[in-house]
Formats: sequence, structure tokens, C-alpha cells
Amino acid sequence: MGALDYVSGIFDFSSSSSKKKFKKRKQLQTVEIRVRMDCEGCERKVKKAVEGMKDVVQVEVDRKQWKLTVVGYVDPNKVLKRVRWRTGKKAELWPYIPYNTVAHPYAPGAYDKKAPPGYVRNVMDPGAASIVRASSTEERYTNAFSDDNPNACSVM
Repeated sequence: MGALDYVSGIFDFSSSSSKKKFKKRKQLQTVEIRVRMDCEGCERKVKKAVEGMKDVVQVEVDRKQWKLTVVGYVDPNKVLKRVRWRTGKKAELWPYIPYNTVAHPYAPGAYDKKAPPGYVRNVMDPGAASIVRASSTEERYTNAFSDDNPNACSVM
């Protein structure tokens, strides 16, 4: 805002309704939502629910993975509410991430049998989840034959 705009704003005696209010423009986003779709009718219903929204650029539906992808200048929570309200179906933001981006994909919190192939559940820190650890008995047997242990049994 320049000095002239500031001074003209101070000495502006027009009504407040004529002032321009600038809205912050939303960024282009890709919103992925998981919605159960069994047939073509469900797919059409979900797609129509979102296509009518303002600022939606593109809508893609993958019935096999139960995935709805919306690209546009939209708020993810508004899209989620719209899908729930218009279709009456249970919907959630896409909970899965690609398999190769997780350090421990088979950890109890990350692995999900219902996930599409190549995906696991999006868990912030699967290392914090209870990963299967060796018991103390297993630990003792492993160390008994270790090369690092000087008192180890040397059976060959």
C-alpha cells in the first residue's frame, strides 16, 4: 500500500459501502477423498455433488479405489462436507500414502488390509507405534552366538 493510497483513505468521505475489500485468493489444491462407491449410480452421484461447487476445476472419480479427486481453488473441509451432505455417504480425507514413503509399512498402525495396492495408512510416526520387538529370551539366544560377544559359543 503506497503513501497516496494511505492519504486518500484518510481523506475519503464517501460511504463505507463503496470501499473495496480485497479477498485473499485461495491456492489451487488437489483434494483427495475416500467415499464408498459400489455402482455407476454412486459414482455419478458423488461426481455431481462436487461438480456444482464454485471454483472447482477438475473432478476425477476412481470407483475401484473409492477415491474422489477434486482440483480447484477450494477448501478441503468444504468439499468433504459437501460430499457428505449431498450424497449421504460416509466420507473422509484420503487416509493413504504410497508404500515407498513409509519407513515401516508393516507396523501395526500403518498397515491396513483395506488399503488399495501400493498404499498404506498415513501414520505420522509408525516408529512410535508398537513395532514388534524381540523378547528378552530371543535376545539372549541371539547374543549367545554373536561374534561380538567374547564369551559366545563357537560351534561351527
